[in-house]
Amino acid sequence: MDWNQLFDMQKELDTYIENNHDLSDVNLFHEKQLALLVELGELANETKCFKFWSTKPRNSQQVILEEYVDVLHFLMSIGIEKDYIYQEEEKKQEALLTESECFYQVYQRAIAYREDPKNENYQQLFSRFLYLGNQLGFTDKDIQQAYWEKNQINYQRQDQGY
Repeated sequence: MDWNQLFDMQKELDTYIENNHDLSDVNLFHEKQLALLVELGELANETKCFKFWSTKPRNSQQVILEEYVDVLHFLMSIGIEKDYIYQEEEKKQEALLTESECFYQVYQRAIAYREDPKNENYQQLFSRFLYLGNQLGFTDKDIQQAYWEKNQINYQRQDQGY
């Protein structure tokens, strides 16, 4: 996956939003962190992986992918805030985790990064998030295409006063 391209796109979107809302001199790190956690919760809700009490099926893969990409936008944005970019590593064989366990790990890494925003913590957070995407059944191509589509929607929303 060409992470440099996606990070460049995200940086352009962030700048566009900040300029449109006169926020270029405002530190948005904590707001973006909270947005990431909220979007992660929305993603978990769409998978219904934790809803042992419900008989309703999970939402479609397309809906789940759209929510996954919403999280990705904020994940890249909080890295950009600190001048970090994901450094893709060679995928290694890992023990399979349940979706719920994957969500816990992403939440834990997000909090660790908020409390200590160093590059190592960011890389671990990003890696756990990609593992979650893998467990949800998404390919790099799926994620990249969905990101491009949602990026364009986000620009349209800004232009329409979203």
